[in-house]
Amino acid sequence: MSKKNMIRPYGDTSGDGKMQLSFCLPVPPDAWGKEAARLLLKNIGYDEIEICGVRDLREGYTHFIAYAVTPAFVDPSNIKVKVVETPVMDMEATDAYIQDNIGREITVVGACIESDAHTVGIDAIMNMKGYNHRYGLERYQGFNAINLGAQVPSEELLRRAREANADVILVSQVVTQKNIHIKNLTRLIELAEAEQLRDKMLFICGGPRISHELAIELGYDAGFGTGTYSTDVASYIAITLAGRIVKG
Repeated sequence: MSKKNMIRPYGDTSGDGKMQLSFCLPVPPDAWGKEAARLLLKNIGYDEIEICGVRDLREGYTHFIAYAVTPAFVDPSNIKVKVVETPVMDMEATDAYIQDNIGREITVVGACIESDAHTVGIDAIMNMKGYNHRYGLERYQGFNAINLGAQVPSEELLRRAREANADVILVSQVVTQKNIHIKNLTRLIELAEAEQLRDKMLFICGGPRISHELAIELGYDAGFGTGTYSTDVASYIAITLAGRIVKG
């Protein structure tokens, strides 16, 4: 493939390789610290490095903004991704689809598990008002949406899902420091397998660092990241459950 078809960063001219970088270092906000930042980028492989922003974070840390040029590129033929491929329907179409293909309400139990107290994601999908002109699952006629809120232990989520005879467990993880979201999501699946619930329900996770590919690797049926709306999740649930009924 010709190099002109390769994917490279764009700054002033298409394909010039220029990038803006933001990072922190345990150095003072002075000339010495700026040189440390420049050398770091040089060692990584960047050229034409310019440290253009310095902010003192106190306690010996500094935030840097830099411009630099990378020789790296991406061959588009090597890009392979896993995404949720079910068609996306609006609320009315999803309700009609559930009525025609499932014939009953779908029970979804959702929560932010463990220490995560950030409900913005789970609320955008489940709460009646939804987000960005898309109503949440509570507004759908075809869903019985049970939002348990934040800081819910995995054991409690599974218990409530079992009691509600849930079809779907929906988990949101916003906090990602030190990959705590990976640990929490993994533990939930392990508990579900131990309690023989994994194959009885759809397990879906979402959050800013969640992708469909990561969710599959962790043992979930699907994952939804940034830019996801209730219509995406509702459509996936309805179509997937209907498919399981047909196969069953």
